[in-house]
Amino acid sequence: MKKALLNKTLKPYRQLITEINQRRTGLEKTPDQQLKKMSSDLKQQAVEGAPTGELLAGAFALACEAARRVLRLRPFDVQIAAGIAMHHGNLAQMDTGEGKTLAAVLPAYLDALPGSGVHILTFNDYLARRDAGWMGPVYRFLGLSVGFVQEGMSTEERQKAYAADITYLTAKEAGFDFLRDQRRQRKEELVHRPFHFALVDEADSILLDEARIPLVIAGEMPVSRADPYALARRVRRLDKNTDYYFDEYSRDVNYTDTGLDRLEKELGCENLHALENIQLLSALNLALQAEHLLRRDIDYIVREGSVELVDEFTGRVADKRRWPYGLQTAIEAKEGLEIQPEGTILGSITLQHYLALYPKLAGMTATAKTSEEELNTFYQLNVVVIPPNRPCIRIDHPDIVFACKEPKKKALVREIARVHSPGRPILVGTASVEESEQLAESLRAAGVPCNVLNAKNDEAEAAIVAEAGAPGAVTISTNMAGRGTDIRLGGKNGEYRETVVALGGLYVIGTNRHESRRIDNQLRGRAGRQGDPGSSRFYVSMEDDLMVRYRLKELIPARHLRQSRETPIDNPVIGREIARAQRIVEGQNLEIRKTLRQYTFMVEQQRRILQRRRMDVLLDNGPRSLLAAGSPERYKKLLAAVGMPILKQVEKEITLFHIDRGWTEHLAYVSFVREGIHLMGLGGKNPSFEFQKKIINAFDHLEQEIDKRILETFDTAHITEKGIDAEREGLTGPSSTWTYLVNDNPFENRLFGVLVGSNAFAFGAAMFLVMNLPLALPGILARLIHRVWKKKEVPKR
Repeated sequence: MKKALLNKTLKPYRQLITEINQRRTGLEKTPDQQLKKMSSDLKQQAVEGAPTGELLAGAFALACEAARRVLRLRPFDVQIAAGIAMHHGNLAQMDTGEGKTLAAVLPAYLDALPGSGVHILTFNDYLARRDAGWMGPVYRFLGLSVGFVQEGMSTEERQKAYAADITYLTAKEAGFDFLRDQRRQRKEELVHRPFHFALVDEADSILLDEARIPLVIAGEMPVSRADPYALARRVRRLDKNTDYYFDEYSRDVNYTDTGLDRLEKELGCENLHALENIQLLSALNLALQAEHLLRRDIDYIVREGSVELVDEFTGRVADKRRWPYGLQTAIEAKEGLEIQPEGTILGSITLQHYLALYPKLAGMTATAKTSEEELNTFYQLNVVVIPPNRPCIRIDHPDIVFACKEPKKKALVREIARVHSPGRPILVGTASVEESEQLAESLRAAGVPCNVLNAKNDEAEAAIVAEAGAPGAVTISTNMAGRGTDIRLGGKNGEYRETVVALGGLYVIGTNRHESRRIDNQLRGRAGRQGDPGSSRFYVSMEDDLMVRYRLKELIPARHLRQSRETPIDNPVIGREIARAQRIVEGQNLEIRKTLRQYTFMVEQQRRILQRRRMDVLLDNGPRSLLAAGSPERYKKLLAAVGMPILKQVEKEITLFHIDRGWTEHLAYVSFVREGIHLMGLGGKNPSFEFQKKIINAFDHLEQEIDKRILETFDTAHITEKGIDAEREGLTGPSSTWTYLVNDNPFENRLFGVLVGSNAFAFGAAMFLVMNLPLALPGILARLIHRVWKKKEVPKR
């Protein structure tokens, strides 16, 4: 059966795999030096223009033999098939434990031969360092260099890593370096070279879950006049249903008329809707949202005096991620922490647009097939499902479904205690830090010892996961244990493997269903690796967040829910409806991402246009005739006085400054327009179309304004044979910059939620005013703001 499955799935690659294996077998007795010479010859052919497809069989055979000699690992046929699929620009779906790291070596080696560089984008810094160290000897044996990039590296260290033939790093670190390169003032400081090929590990997470998260480089920003601590205290004293209305069902919160009147009296301002009070009104609204919508130990944790966001897909701390538009500041004030600078956005790009810069893209993951449509839509990637080397024998049990949460919790404790009794290891996946700690407390009260792994102790992840397969181990984890981890039966060294196998292997329990089936499948995939025994089961209640948020209870016929609150609902219809609901939610989220892309695509095209001009200036490519044409008399006079080299340098400094300044202002304007564009729908217009029209007009104006400012500076600046004094002429950028990710969807994947909904206009206007852009707001704008902020009446009870 196994052979039939492999033959059927690998049919398109069978002939090529056979050829590779024959060549590899023929190399087994070849001396090392001769193998290295063969690799050098292949590289020479690739540099001279030979298509890599023609070199594939020979290159894969060499890489397989090198891995056997250096690592004592011989790639299986399924790993070779995955390598071929990735070389062809596909996404290879391989089960957990099937050797994705080794499979990636084959296409990485082949595509690195022309000397243009290959980036292997990993899930975190640890994996980048580990994989570069683990696979590095294979590349070096074959005459290629390998490097890795980590947060905190110097510019020189980064340049060396990117200059290597194969570079391991995270997608976000590569993106941050790209943004830094866009602000460089000297070409010698650039770290990236032209992009060639990116191979993405855990591809569905990076390409889908994190794809639209903007990466940001920021500089100093004027401090808001509003005291966020004082506003947090005022909001905390307000009365629910009198001063504000909080809808827990849809996670929405708004001031009532009474509440706004009270705030106006306390703050001594006549009208919070007046244009001059927009910034204050925005800050008050943020304080209200921070107080009631974002929950500690669910949406974020507080650690070492800082707010750290929790990634809903992984359960890990979302490193360097912040909420936008002052929301992060409001949370810090709520928790009484030191306010961290947010900064003026100097440059930004989503991971989706960054990855699109690579001429060739491929990936690998254990869970992608259910999202193939989205991967194809956004990246033109097809998913190739690679069968396991050994058939998966994991048993996936049907869900246990309860009407309410409390009986589900009791049943979970009973089930864990029952399975733990003979010593079988258990991994329990929870939805939040809070839930993991509450369940652990209940288990300990029931006499079941357990380890807890969540965002609060992520530094202990490796040690906890290493022993999660040991006899008697009970591990309570958020989704942290779902990516980049490998649980071995019998413990870290597998010494008790046979004992655990006899007990049935690892038992995985999920305490909630997730929006995406991929996340559920990641959790299931912790068990049953490489043909190991194992089982999985989900415990679900109709009061779980997913069920409530998307009203899944309404999709299930009432007759199936009329059972005792204390016993499971025994009907297969429930499981089918939950699975159907997940597919519906996945479809909705795909439409959301398609819609949101409309608001970033045009901006990305504008960034590329302006960046090409900037890079030409930085690299001294092409003529720069603006000064000569726009101010010919002064140009001729200075040319005679200071000489061409100085004049070229002056023009470069002035041009780079005004391009950077103009783009910063354009990004602020884009943010302002986007956050208020939904108002166009009130007049029957298409918000997306109006958004595109506005930013296209703004960009046309921007290009003209940049040229105008360059000439104005050139005409008035003091230029000598020493050049131009940038500080004196106001041409210096921020004294410091930093990078972070924007969590631009803080309220549960609602397309036009709080930040892009009824309150968004005030956010955008406040952001806009803070940036001091030269745009006059007509009187009608104030009336529109009042319309948007029209207060809700408290619903009658």
